[in-house]
Amino acid sequence: MPLGLGRRKKASPLVENEEAEPIRAGLNVSGMDGLDGGVVGLGEGATSEGLPPPPSSLRPRLIFHTQLAHGSPTGRIEGFSNVRELYAKIGEAFGIPPAEVMFCTLNTHKVDMEKLLGGQIGLEDFIFAHIKGQRKEIEVYKGEDALGLTITDNGAGYAFIKRIREGSIIHQIQVINVGDMIESINGHGLIGCRHYEVAKMLKELPRGKEFTIKLTEPLKAFDMISQRSGGARAGSGVQLGTGRGTLRLRAKGPATVEELPSAFEEKAIEKVDDLLESYMGIRDSELAATMVELGKDKKNPDEFAEALDETLGDFAFPDEFVFDVWGAIGDAKVGRL
Repeated sequence: MPLGLGRRKKASPLVENEEAEPIRAGLNVSGMDGLDGGVVGLGEGATSEGLPPPPSSLRPRLIFHTQLAHGSPTGRIEGFSNVRELYAKIGEAFGIPPAEVMFCTLNTHKVDMEKLLGGQIGLEDFIFAHIKGQRKEIEVYKGEDALGLTITDNGAGYAFIKRIREGSIIHQIQVINVGDMIESINGHGLIGCRHYEVAKMLKELPRGKEFTIKLTEPLKAFDMISQRSGGARAGSGVQLGTGRGTLRLRAKGPATVEELPSAFEEKAIEKVDDLLESYMGIRDSELAATMVELGKDKKNPDEFAEALDETLGDFAFPDEFVFDVWGAIGDAKVGRL
């Protein structure tokens, strides 16, 4: 059946190996007592696109323990409904400007990109805040089309390096590390830019020429100095905070209580995330989850395409990509994935 996508804008591929992967503005908090293993979703603070956050009296009272990743006393924070508010609470707890917070990891003080605070956070999880450290400016010769970077962002205006491909151009430059925030490229400031904008700029840099990149690395504890990691595989290491429920912060809308994804949804999300990387050069599990949610109850690909247009039209997904996503959702439903 043909897709009714004639009005959709065509999107050029953003990146190849310069992937973009965002830390969503949403957080999921697991293990909430009294929620029957459900998920509470909180809307992002008042923005031009979203709705204002719900009154504090209506928000669940959740208290989290936190430290600065390079070392600090333990603080207690509560009353946040999105990433920016979380950073503000961390700033209040430790007497630092919220803009100093680059990103957070869960249950480890190390720069572990598989433990980034992004899609979900369990009530038992411990939050480690990584703040700005040394700034550096590097001249890089782009001798290949791909630099070997995967870019993510923190949902609050900072894009940083999530992975460095082994053997790539950037891998050979030891002063560039996972976790480094990208401040500017060739003098073009990138504070406030999204992950895909930074990835696109890296991709479009001309081959055979040098460019200047300014970075800020997270402040490191003594045992983290000289550490370099390309990022562990998902699922590796010890998982802490195994509560079943999830507190969700969304870019739009108020707090909601949801259940955790079913086995079908988890398989479909993983496959759709792979398709996002294949077609568009980005990885974004939250975007994949939204697409699965939009498609799981649709009867045909045209209905699915219309739902994508209404909700995610800005992405201008290619028609063949939409077909493949529809097929992946269908395969997951019948257990073929």
